[in-house]
Amino acid sequence: MQTLEFQEWVRKYYESRGWSDLDIFVRIGFLAEETGEVARAIRAIEIGRDRPDECDGAYDQNREELVGELGDVLGNVAVIANKYDITLEEVFNAHKEKLSERYSVK
Repeated sequence: MQTLEFQEWVRKYYESRGWSDLDIFVRIGFLAEETGEVARAIRAIEIGRDRPDECDGAYDQNREELVGELGDVLGNVAVIANKYDITLEEVFNAHKEKLSERYSVK
């Protein structure tokens, strides 16, 4: 799936669920929550969970969980970008340009 196709799919899907109508500060809260879930998924891969109420999964299972959580983060980022008429491609290019200028080899 291409970036613009993903962003448009997110727009339509979130609108159909009524999720795009949420206040932007609620959306930021969801983004923060999903970021925490990414951290938890990485911890499971790197050091395990070590909790009696959770079983340690195999690497492939933990990786699949991480892929899903990263998708949730990207979905929230796409909703925020859509709200302000910003394409993800624009975000990617701006980030690349900022880092290239900031850390260019002289």
